[in-house]
Amino acid sequence: MRTQKYTSFRTVLIPIIQGQKGQAAFEAARALDAHIILVGLVPVSLDESLSTGASAARQMRQQLRSMNEELGIRSRTKVVVSYDIWNDLLTLIKEDEPDLMLLEWDALLNTLGIQPTDVLLRPPCNIAFLRGAFPETPLRILVPLRGGPHAELALQMALSFKESRLTTLHLKSPTDKQVKADAPFRGLQRVLSQLPEVEKQFLETQEPAQAILEKAPDFNLIIMGTTAQPMHTSISLGPVADQVMKNTTVPILAVKNRRPMPHAIPDETTGTQAISILVDKWFAENTFHADEFADLKQLVSLKEKNGLTISVALPSLNEEETVAKVISTLKRSLMNDVPLLDEIVLVDSNSSDRTREIAAAEGIPVFIQQELLPHLSPRVGKGEGLWKSLLVTQGDIIAWIDTDIVNIHPRFVYGILGPLLHTRHIQFVKGFYRRPLKVGDKIQAGGGGRVTELTARPLLNLFYPELSGVVQPLSGEYAARRSFLEQVPFFSTYGVETGLLIDVFEMHGLSSIAQVDLLERIHHNQSLEALSKMSFIILQAFFKKLERRYGPLMEDVNKAMKLIRHEPGGYFLEVEEIIEHERPPMIEIPEYQEWRAKIISGAIRDAASLVVKQP
Repeated sequence: MRTQKYTSFRTVLIPIIQGQKGQAAFEAARALDAHIILVGLVPVSLDESLSTGASAARQMRQQLRSMNEELGIRSRTKVVVSYDIWNDLLTLIKEDEPDLMLLEWDALLNTLGIQPTDVLLRPPCNIAFLRGAFPETPLRILVPLRGGPHAELALQMALSFKESRLTTLHLKSPTDKQVKADAPFRGLQRVLSQLPEVEKQFLETQEPAQAILEKAPDFNLIIMGTTAQPMHTSISLGPVADQVMKNTTVPILAVKNRRPMPHAIPDETTGTQAISILVDKWFAENTFHADEFADLKQLVSLKEKNGLTISVALPSLNEEETVAKVISTLKRSLMNDVPLLDEIVLVDSNSSDRTREIAAAEGIPVFIQQELLPHLSPRVGKGEGLWKSLLVTQGDIIAWIDTDIVNIHPRFVYGILGPLLHTRHIQFVKGFYRRPLKVGDKIQAGGGGRVTELTARPLLNLFYPELSGVVQPLSGEYAARRSFLEQVPFFSTYGVETGLLIDVFEMHGLSSIAQVDLLERIHHNQSLEALSKMSFIILQAFFKKLERRYGPLMEDVNKAMKLIRHEPGGYFLEVEEIIEHERPPMIEIPEYQEWRAKIISGAIRDAASLVVKQP
């Protein structure tokens, strides 16, 4: 499995000014693992012909080639000969749209062709100024923080460097009154609380520059944001950054975000964009592709090495057309060919077709969910089946796969198992895929996911923005550790995916979630009315989860949905009660406690032997 380092800077543009080496900036960009664009700048005075720059341009091209050869990489290079270097550079930035422009500060100050005020007050993109030689790894990085877009960019850059140890220093003035004065830091604080690998330090001081200088000797790189206020001089990065640059020998990266600091008085919304740092980092490091786990023998080895067992539970309701192929494909590839799965069971919601008979003929245990735990009021719904599947499986890891997949492939299972087998702290893995819809005999490309995009994703962005990077939060293919699943409640119908995703985030943090690209999933579509009901249920699930934060929200909320009907005589309303119920954590159910105790003690082979199979 690949380990992908987070970086916000896929493309870094480095201007190399005539007479300057640019080596330090180049090494910094390499450490960001970015695609590098080298731009050689050859200024020509207005009283000369541009052709006089030809010799310098040749020398610059040779310099750029030598840098590539010396460092063993191939970057994109350009050379600009111009009367107006800055405007031509702006044109290149507009064309290439780099994530970052990296400038060596001394080179900028010693060049008459570029005015520092243009760069500092009107940045065309995110900018970093490097003063000093870029240090060798491992990097020991100090990031002083107050908040705002420039501080956010500093944290993004620090997190993006390879082989680094990061310490943040939150500087707060003791004269700051109440919470509004520190409001810009709130978004960063929320991000930092979910980055256990970052050391956090906090300090109240009237002299922030002096505090940074006292800490500096313990580090080999300082990354800090420039001031958001107008510059005192044409070459100022702001009073704090100026003083630190002047009085320390530690290399410094001073960064300026293209996004300006809000001029309004800080309030509760200040710093909310900082959450994108956390989401981007998670997406880069915790998004996988099924092909990364196609070595099934390696997965089996990891399973055995860690003493794990794996169960697949198949929820079903009237899936006679597809269930046989789903079962036979998984059995042949993941049980007979290689022993990755220890069991496959079907948990059926009392299908009226031949789903259960077909599954039994394929040789797997079959259960009717309404007949499990019969003393509880029986419920229909997928979530009910998933919850009760904990009763009839014995695996330490449980994977759920929908039984309506037309193009079933083993990757739907081994893809979502891979991160759990490779990484111990991951608790929950969601699958995602392209979703062309089969309508009759035709395939409609690009369809599907309407409830996700119109209901689930807006709600996640509003209330759980850390989860906004989950590609398909409602997908039916996911896997998790039993130790997590048995500790949380389950919604009984379509709210189950939403509930589990929020619960694993709140219980174990964002880093415990992974997602895997399963390529493509073909399934039968649902009617618009069915999707409307699904959205109604998911809204209820969201509000119930929010009650844990804000107290009761649902007491007076309507649970009956008015469905609009039409007949030749006109329109009328049909009322349908649609309530999303919730089951308690399975660990609280006495029967489950008893069955698990017997399984762990070895008194029985598995939980399935304790219930009657229902073909």
